[in-house]
Amino acid sequence: MNSSKTFPALIQSFFTERLLTQRRSSAHTIAGYRDSFRLLLGFATQKTGKTPSNLALSELDAPLINQFLDHLEVDRGNGVRTRNFRLAAIHSFFRYVSLNEPAWALLCQRILAIPSKRWERTIVGFLEEDEIEALLEAPDTSTWFGRRDQALLLVAVQTGLRVSELVDLRVDDVTLGKGAHVHCRGKGRKERCTPLRKDAASVLDAWLKERKGASTHSLFPSMRQGPLSRDAVARIVTKHSVKAGQSCPSIKRKIVTPHMLRHSCAMSLLRSGVDCTVIALWLGHESVETTQIYLHADMRMKEKALARTTSSKVKPERFKPTDDLLAFLENQ
Repeated sequence: MNSSKTFPALIQSFFTERLLTQRRSSAHTIAGYRDSFRLLLGFATQKTGKTPSNLALSELDAPLINQFLDHLEVDRGNGVRTRNFRLAAIHSFFRYVSLNEPAWALLCQRILAIPSKRWERTIVGFLEEDEIEALLEAPDTSTWFGRRDQALLLVAVQTGLRVSELVDLRVDDVTLGKGAHVHCRGKGRKERCTPLRKDAASVLDAWLKERKGASTHSLFPSMRQGPLSRDAVARIVTKHSVKAGQSCPSIKRKIVTPHMLRHSCAMSLLRSGVDCTVIALWLGHESVETTQIYLHADMRMKEKALARTTSSKVKPERFKPTDDLLAFLENQ
């Protein structure tokens, strides 16, 4: 099968022409697609014995892609949502190939036919107020890293920023004084400002005086003064949650992640009586429907609603089928 472009050339043009020029994809999207293809190329190298530069497009067929997706779930322990995201990146590439290289249409069609998996929507996890306090007290504020970590955790809990938004914060994104707030760039290039409470503003004020960075420098830098990675933030949260478990044992039963801090912010707002539409704007949700997950997670609100109801005083009875076929279906 003849093609005017090799597989490496197609990959390069997909990123430079399709994502950057035509679609103007965000840096986060490009980074996610890049990581997906790094994993795929590494897997293909193991299977074929060829280096990524020597791979042919014909070798990335539907069976290999299916094996790669199984590898993500079984060997790497990724969840279904991560698996589906990697598949979406692959689908996007092969849609581009099918439009630009019609000779590969059949190969592309078979790969594009690989479906996404359905996944179960679990109840979101969040921290209670005493657990949040224990987490914020965990960093050793006698050290530079401890003061940085406390400021980062406090901003994460109060603003509900995504971890990608946290690591992208710059010094000039913080406005203190009257109307203190944090400015961030979120999904879909949407910008928003999130207000800060007095305690968070005070901690950030002290941190900025110590940070002494230029306006474009990272607000929460690494040891080398560059921005923290997402994995670094996850390690910071895990480290201090383990220490917090010493004074607050209930944290030990939870897997604390940066995203759980975002959920904790939303639950705190919800319990304070803030409307879901405001919470959606606060968190940068595309739709208010996304915010409904917090209503399902809050047992306190459900218990209050139940307490306001009265018993119908109707004796409950179980349905008893009168037909053998209906009985069979009832037992399935």
